[in-house]
Amino acid sequence: MAIIRPFRGIRYNTNRIGDLSQVIAQPYDRINKAQQAAYYQQHANNFVRIDFGVTEPDTPGNNVYTRARDYAAEWLADGVLQRESQPAMCVLEQTFVTPDGQTHTRRALTAALQVTPFEDGVILPHERTFSGPKTDRLNLTRATKAAWGHIFILYPDAENRINALLQPALQQSTPLQARELLIEPAVMQRFWTLTDPALLEAIGREMAPKRSLVIADGHHRYETALNYRNEMRAQHPEAPADAAFNFALGTFVSMSDPGLVVLPTHRLVRDDAHRAGNDVLAALAPYFDVAQMSDRAALEAGLRGANAEHPRFGFYDGRAHALLTLRSFDIMAQLAPEHTTAWRALDVAVLHKLVVEQVLGLAVGSGHDADNISYLRDVNAGYAAVDRGDASYLFVLNPTRMAQVNACTLAGEKMPQKSTDFYPKMVGGLVSMALTGRIEE
Repeated sequence: MAIIRPFRGIRYNTNRIGDLSQVIAQPYDRINKAQQAAYYQQHANNFVRIDFGVTEPDTPGNNVYTRARDYAAEWLADGVLQRESQPAMCVLEQTFVTPDGQTHTRRALTAALQVTPFEDGVILPHERTFSGPKTDRLNLTRATKAAWGHIFILYPDAENRINALLQPALQQSTPLQARELLIEPAVMQRFWTLTDPALLEAIGREMAPKRSLVIADGHHRYETALNYRNEMRAQHPEAPADAAFNFALGTFVSMSDPGLVVLPTHRLVRDDAHRAGNDVLAALAPYFDVAQMSDRAALEAGLRGANAEHPRFGFYDGRAHALLTLRSFDIMAQLAPEHTTAWRALDVAVLHKLVVEQVLGLAVGSGHDADNISYLRDVNAGYAAVDRGDASYLFVLNPTRMAQVNACTLAGEKMPQKSTDFYPKMVGGLVSMALTGRIEE
């Protein structure tokens, strides 16, 4: 069962912080050092100081985690942050425009989620995790005894029944509005707090029987929640089932939400062998139908018209524009026999396994690709990098489809890194959750 509960959230006091746009921030794993510094300059109470603080030389009792703890305690004591007076669930609607010019609105529900191991089949991952980020998030959780970042979770709801339950309450109240100003400033964030016990109970009942919920973003945060729960259970074996440390801060989006958007992540490759693009295409010809295109517009139009059953991506080397369409899955079965057909059918799997590893001879994954592969949301930057000579080839991809995400997840497969880019991200700072006491107290 997917057990969700209301909780007394930690939120900015709007009487002290008049413009939430100044203090909300992107998730920690979307922020580079320059952006981190910019958030620090933006406002003295910016959320990044807690969730992704600047690393300084440590001294006894003073490190990035103790500073996060001290910021949280100070801001709560000063009334910059405050605990809600009663348990609530929250709704976040994000309105945004995709690169094709279409406007979308995505609705998300934030609640406390009872964490369960992946093998229980309630919550499922679709990406691999790494030890470094999990250690970092666990240290932050230990120091602050709170969940600051959201776990973005997709739930099955073909009829969007939970969104329908929420609709009357949203129409009857005025949301807070803000924009994260630094990284995704075009996204309008609208935020509601729901406290009606009857509504919250109805939402919980509707979610309870669901299984195979998929983590879209926040795999490290979810595994950290599991690890922290296990630590706390060992320390407090008599704690009740509704102890807050048994829960994670979940933000849920229906898989059928019309505003659910996955953007492609393009690959920029640096080839130390300096092979000519024509030579690369010739080496790929035994496996792909190679169609030379007149220009970028033709390439991208052909990419959009791809048959969903046949992996296809674009290639650019500064001169040639080509569409590559896989002829047969036989080669993928040979190269990746340990994977399921669902995994082998992914465009990114074909690109990584067949093109980058087999043909180009470059390593992918586990940090080995840092010197030769860059991952880009903005395809314009990729074309420009190749034109400047900063990279050898650009591979232009279609987005991974939700049906593919579901197929791999249900098959127990972890997709290749950067297979999905759910847009926009779940901003931090609108609501967080204490992990002490009982979840609704």
